[in-house]
Amino acid sequence: MLNMPERNYIYYDFTESLCEKCLRKTDAKIVFKKEKVYMQKRCPEHGKSEVLIADDIPYYKEIRNYNKASEMPLKFNTKTDFGCPYDCGLCTDHEQHSCLTIVEITDRCNLACPTCYANSAPNFGRHRTLEEIEKMLDTIVKNEGEPDVVQISGGEPTVHPQFFEILDIAKSKPIRHLMLNTNGIRIAKDKNFTKKLASYMPDFEIYLQFDSFKPEVLRQLRGEDLTETRKKALEHLNEFNLSTTLVVTLQKDLNDSEIGEIIRFALKQKCVRGVTFQPTQIAGRFENFNPKTDKITMTEVRRKILEQAKIFKPEDLIPVPCNPDALVMAYALKLDGEVFPLTRYVNPEDLLNNSKNTIVYEQDERLHKHMINLFSTGNSVEKATEELHSLMCCLPQIDAPNLDYGNLFRIIIMQFIDAYNFDVRAIKKSCVHIVDKDYKIIPFETMNLFYRDEKKKILEERRKEVLRF
Repeated sequence: MLNMPERNYIYYDFTESLCEKCLRKTDAKIVFKKEKVYMQKRCPEHGKSEVLIADDIPYYKEIRNYNKASEMPLKFNTKTDFGCPYDCGLCTDHEQHSCLTIVEITDRCNLACPTCYANSAPNFGRHRTLEEIEKMLDTIVKNEGEPDVVQISGGEPTVHPQFFEILDIAKSKPIRHLMLNTNGIRIAKDKNFTKKLASYMPDFEIYLQFDSFKPEVLRQLRGEDLTETRKKALEHLNEFNLSTTLVVTLQKDLNDSEIGEIIRFALKQKCVRGVTFQPTQIAGRFENFNPKTDKITMTEVRRKILEQAKIFKPEDLIPVPCNPDALVMAYALKLDGEVFPLTRYVNPEDLLNNSKNTIVYEQDERLHKHMINLFSTGNSVEKATEELHSLMCCLPQIDAPNLDYGNLFRIIIMQFIDAYNFDVRAIKKSCVHIVDKDYKIIPFETMNLFYRDEKKKILEERRKEVLRF
């Protein structure tokens, strides 16, 4: 019998991607090679390319087990004429409503970071008017009814001259949770500003840029050493216990060795409710960045959290069902100076079915005793479990008399897909969206690839090609 030649990989799956040079749609194979997951694609003009998309084959396979039934918005905004990703949005073919919607109230920023998906700078673009911003918020409400999370962003939103008027407008809408995405400079400089921000709680949170403890890393990512700014900002936020998430833009071999240190630091901060890790998206301005060597995958970040923080087990860091290709979550409780990971007690089948019986924490005797005491439910494990379920949602509704949002700590890995690792399956389930200038709801990933002003010319070229063929 002949020994037939073999390929140097195992073929696993097929999807559609983009050529990273011209942004044309391409067929893409998902293959396993050297214990890693790669995407192989070929553009008729630019030839073949191969991109590492995961370094953990078992986890990558497990992702598919976390898909759940799609949750649609109340209304869609565009028709499907050209095919994903050329019809945003949200087009009728999109598979997920807006879990988080971003409203960019200004293009301008008090920094000009070498890493910025929006190309923001002190003299770039303009501020949106109050009328425009209210219309953007109303667009979200029409799509979502009661939006889960709306994030006020920019640019740097705190430089908008009518900033607090904007917050007042946002708080008047039926938005369940409002976030402010900020670099923290104004919070650090003005304690009274921070005090006024705190008056918008509850259901208000700071999404604070926090990339590194090292000045040289901050200069490379942000253009200047912001160490003291971060320190002072957290001092003010802690003073008012203003709910805060630390947000880390990650670049391989630059700040990925600090992941564990940042988590341990965050756990010691009174105001901090969690850390979100965001691998650099290759979009907008990304100076000091080589896509071939500096890009870090979601599974690499997950592995480094496990190795460096030494708090979580692999079963604690699980895919987020609304978009498992792009999101990982872990939840924990902070109780009496101890940290109790929770996600390991989640039953994936119940999670996908939105069951309230997802948590079986009585396996941990110490946690069990804490929960019975905290929820003041006597020996009713069922009641405590039902109340604890509310903590595990994106927007905790705390019913326990001895427990509040300050006891919750979450880790999120948010992989914003770009042209290199573009996978149409993940894009269709994107749940982080931006309201654009035309009052459409655009997935974050495609917004930065096609729908910003300077990118729309490329979009029109790709659409014309679709019509030709």
